[in-house]
Amino acid sequence: MNKNTILIIGANGQLGTVLGNELQELYGKENVIASDISPKPNFNGIFELLDATDYDAIENVVLKYSVTQIYHLAAILSANGEKHPLRTWDLNMTMMLNVFEVARLNNIEKVFFPSSIAVFGDAVDRENTLQESYLNPETVYGISKASGENWAQYYFKKYDLDIRSLRYPGVIGYQSLPGGGTTDYAVEIYHSAVKDEDFTCFLKDDTVLPMIFMDDAIRATIELMNAPKEKIKIRTSYNIASMSFSPKEITSAIKEECPNFKVDYKPDFRQEIADGWPKLIDDTAAREDWNWNPKYDLKSMTIEMLSKLKEKYKASCTDI
Repeated sequence: MNKNTILIIGANGQLGTVLGNELQELYGKENVIASDISPKPNFNGIFELLDATDYDAIENVVLKYSVTQIYHLAAILSANGEKHPLRTWDLNMTMMLNVFEVARLNNIEKVFFPSSIAVFGDAVDRENTLQESYLNPETVYGISKASGENWAQYYFKKYDLDIRSLRYPGVIGYQSLPGGGTTDYAVEIYHSAVKDEDFTCFLKDDTVLPMIFMDDAIRATIELMNAPKEKIKIRTSYNIASMSFSPKEITSAIKEECPNFKVDYKPDFRQEIADGWPKLIDDTAAREDWNWNPKYDLKSMTIEMLSKLKEKYKASCTDI
C-alpha cells in the first residue's frame, strides 16, 4: 500500500481527466480517488460523487479513504464565469475554502490549488510578465484565483498547510474537450482540422497568448507536488511557461500537416478578456526552485495533437 492517498476534486474536467490517469499510474488505482458532481462514464478506478460546496461531503470522503493529498481542480472558468459573475465568485471561493479547511482540520499533507494567467491585468508588462507582477485581474475568474493565491499563502503561514500552486497558461490537450476558457480555441482548432471542418476563431488572428501542452502541464503539476517542501519558496502561485503564439501561428503550424485547413475570425466577448492577459510569461522562479523545464514547442505539440486526434476520429486531414 502506497502511503499517499490522493483525492482529486473536479476529476471530470480537462486537466483532471488526464491528471487522474497519471496519478493512478504513479500511485496505483487503489490510492487515487476521483470525484466530481456528475458520474465519470467508464472510469477504471475509485470514483465518488462529490459537491465541493458541501464541506461535510469533502470531509467524509477524506476520512473514508484516509486521504493524504488533495488536488482541488473544480472551478468555473474565465469565459463561462463572465456570464454569471456572482455565482462564479461564490462557487469558486466556497469550494476552495472548504478544501483548505478540510485539509487544515484533517492533517492533509499537501494540497494542490491551480491558479491561472487570468490573475494578471493591465498593470503587468504583457511582453514579459514577471513572477512578482502586481495582480489586478479583469475577470471574476481571475479575481477568484488571485484571492485564492493569497488564501493559500495565508494558510501556509498561519497553519503550515502545504498548499502548492501553478499559474497555468492555456492548456492544450487531445484527451478531452475544454470547459469554457478564453484559450479554448487552441484545443478546438485541432479537432476541426482533423475532422475536415472549417474553423471560426473567437479571437483575432494576431492575439498572442501563453500556452502549454497538456503533457507538460501534468508533468509540471506532479513535479511541483513532489518537490521537497524547502524548495517551494513561493506560496502564492508559480508562473510556468512553455510557448506563446497567435491563432494565425497555430493555423500555420496545422497547415503544415493539413494544407487544406481553413480558418476565419469572428472575435466575440472573449477577445476583450484575452487583450488583458500576458503574451509572454517569465517562469524563472519555477525553473530555479524546482527545475521546471518544458519539453514541447508549437511544432512538436501540433504533430502530437494531430496524430492523437487522427487516431480518435479515425480520420486524416492529409488524405483530403
